[in-house]
Amino acid sequence: MRKKLFILLTLALVIGLLSRGIGLNSRQSLSIAIFSVSILGTLFFWSFRLTFAFLGTSVLLITQAIDLESAIKFSSLEVILFLVGMMVLVGLLKDSGFFAWLVSLILRARNLTADRFLIIIVLISGLLACAVDEVTSIIFIVAAIFEVCDYFEVEPTPFLIISVLATNIGSSGTVLGNPIGILIATKSGLTFEDFIIKAFPIMLVCLVALIFIVRFWYRKELRELDQKMRRFGANDILIKLISVPPEKELKISLAIFGATLFCISLHHRLELFLGLAPNTVLLTIPLISSGLVMAWKWRKARDYIERDVEWWTLLFFLLLFMQAGTLKYTGATDVLAQKLSGLAGNSFPVIISMVLWISTIGSSILDNVVLVAAFIPVIQSFHGLNLQPLWWALLFGGCLGGNITLVGSTANIVALGILEKERNIHIKFFQWLRIGLTVGVVTTVIVWLALLFLPVYR
Repeated sequence: MRKKLFILLTLALVIGLLSRGIGLNSRQSLSIAIFSVSILGTLFFWSFRLTFAFLGTSVLLITQAIDLESAIKFSSLEVILFLVGMMVLVGLLKDSGFFAWLVSLILRARNLTADRFLIIIVLISGLLACAVDEVTSIIFIVAAIFEVCDYFEVEPTPFLIISVLATNIGSSGTVLGNPIGILIATKSGLTFEDFIIKAFPIMLVCLVALIFIVRFWYRKELRELDQKMRRFGANDILIKLISVPPEKELKISLAIFGATLFCISLHHRLELFLGLAPNTVLLTIPLISSGLVMAWKWRKARDYIERDVEWWTLLFFLLLFMQAGTLKYTGATDVLAQKLSGLAGNSFPVIISMVLWISTIGSSILDNVVLVAAFIPVIQSFHGLNLQPLWWALLFGGCLGGNITLVGSTANIVALGILEKERNIHIKFFQWLRIGLTVGVVTTVIVWLALLFLPVYR
């Protein structure tokens, strides 16, 4: 513990001194040093990440590296409120049995084979992650995988890994799949329609690539599952799956959630029609829907707020956004953008490549929200460039890089925690790295080529 703390403080000091060496002033160096402490603190002391966020933000305010009004402005409160609203809606879907019903419904596929099961879990994992957050999605997918594998008496680990890989890829498809999606959308001006037109198709291509990779990688396990399915009979699987009938409460829940998604998908059109500021409808629709939910389920309203809203995570995000905003406020990101542009030789394709691969590698080590929060003000500091390709590079790098290591995304950690708890199975670092690195590199190359050569991303 002490050794890690010493290393952390030493690294922060070195980063601060190096930043002075590249021409940053004292306030800029301080903001970079404090932000580095918060980032490295989450890496070395994950359980204490909120402690570093609280203390780091306090130091920045006391030293006047940023004033209180600007800190509140950079806190991205609109993103926090959006996530609160969506978390309440997801809590409603949990209570109504939507996820268990959805998974059991899709797994009723006739003439189920190993290949079909592989395609089903990849598509369900990817598409469900587009509609709800990746953590909620993976919890229910893992439960279904356990049921299937227990019945056919096969090892669940390969299929759990496949579902996590698909979840991380799928989370890049829409604004809703990952917190970095809404964060990038609000800071870049990209709309839900932009995500559907430009992010969703390339996400589907990456899912198809994933199917081919894991079909070859786990061919032995799939062959075993196929033999067991022929022996046991695929239709008997329905006995083991929990089936939730679409009752009245479920229908109302789906109607509320569906109406929310519909309004979010049209938010740009509605804002233009009503003469509202950009993202006003996008950010308020979840609040309106969650308000209606709490009026309908008023006896459970407190539970939705206290149980289903991840306040620990949201507070960490809010304070981290303040610290990242300080980099922009002090002008540190302008200097970093100039240095990055200089390293790229002012070549826009090289800048796109650097943002994509740095964010991919970085998100394999750090939480992708931390990485994206640090990168956003840097991208905003590139002047005279079309920033759209850079935003897509940051989005895909942040999502796809999470597949590379065990700790690359929250979905990885949650799924592996369930595997450990329920089956006492421990996946080793290099066992994950081999398949994760392969999928991460292949899918990132697909995005890289698309960003460089397809006109739609320009």
